[in-house]
Amino acid sequence: MDTNTTTSGLTFDIQLSDRRRTPSEREALLENPGFGQVFTDHMVTIRYTEGKGWHDARLEPYGPLSLDPATASLHYAQEIFEGLKAYRHPDGSLATFRPEANAARFNRSAARMAMPDLPEELFLASIGLLLEHDGAWVPDKPDFSLYLRPFMIATDVGLGVNSPSRSYLYLLIASPVGSYFSGGVKPVTVWLSKDYTRAAPGGTGAAKFAGNYAASFLAQAQAVEQGCDQVVWLDAREHRWVEEMGGMNLWFVFGSGEDARLRTPALTGTLLPGITRESLLSLAPELGLEAEEGPLSVEEWREAVESGEMTEVFACGTAAVITPVGRVKSHDGEFRIGDGAPGPVTMRLREELVGLQTGHRADKHGWITRF
Repeated sequence: MDTNTTTSGLTFDIQLSDRRRTPSEREALLENPGFGQVFTDHMVTIRYTEGKGWHDARLEPYGPLSLDPATASLHYAQEIFEGLKAYRHPDGSLATFRPEANAARFNRSAARMAMPDLPEELFLASIGLLLEHDGAWVPDKPDFSLYLRPFMIATDVGLGVNSPSRSYLYLLIASPVGSYFSGGVKPVTVWLSKDYTRAAPGGTGAAKFAGNYAASFLAQAQAVEQGCDQVVWLDAREHRWVEEMGGMNLWFVFGSGEDARLRTPALTGTLLPGITRESLLSLAPELGLEAEEGPLSVEEWREAVESGEMTEVFACGTAAVITPVGRVKSHDGEFRIGDGAPGPVTMRLREELVGLQTGHRADKHGWITRF
């Protein structure tokens, strides 16, 4: 049945799929969905036209898009995205973690790419609407969630490159997921990339811009060729200062026990301002851990590990939450961090963060939004 709902000044046209999966079909797909391989029954779309603003909001069956071959996003990559998760809490309710922060970052990315702002209330309304109709797709197993992918693409038709598009399409799709890295929480091996650069000062590094990820594939392939799981990006000028790992922020643990302290590279405009990163800056002190933002060179990394001063390294992001780093490789050799196993600080932070996201820890910050 098709109905309408008015939210945030726009009336969403509800077009329900007539090919929704049955409960048994859905449960079979939820058994082992992988990451980003299975999608729910519906998606949300909203269109933007210069002079008219946002319009034609709808929930519709998940399916292919029809685009003219000369659509601007296909040629000039004017497209941005976000990533966040919905969790099923112990009481059965559905919740997301800091969606307002995703909405704000989405608009910062839009500004950098000369795209229109999407009002925060529309961003949140699209999530609520999709969960209202596809909430049964949120798994209730440990380490499983529903990954939400909001994104926006330029839709002008034409090959002129003199100005940004005047029309856009916002979409929200959802995919039930298990662990991002196969095998669950285990240390990854990383490759220090000195041949390629993710972002340069004045560039698009701080935006979740599709082109940033396309430009990373070759370096990631090089990392895999070297027997590594992920690439670590260094600064563009000297290829000396550590920036981030793949699409995740990095953290370094110095000392142990009560003397443990944390450092993460400062935001310089070339790093993605991760929401998980920002959350850990708040959570760490509450657990008695000093946390600071500051530079770290490759030389300091190696020397601190060899001296035993640096005891753990981990990466954080929405998809994988917190992932320990056990070994580092480069053209100059390799070294192991500690005994190569997940460290106690890493796992303590992960347990606290996951507990908060999944409703097993008290939300002292107002970060959980229920739908």
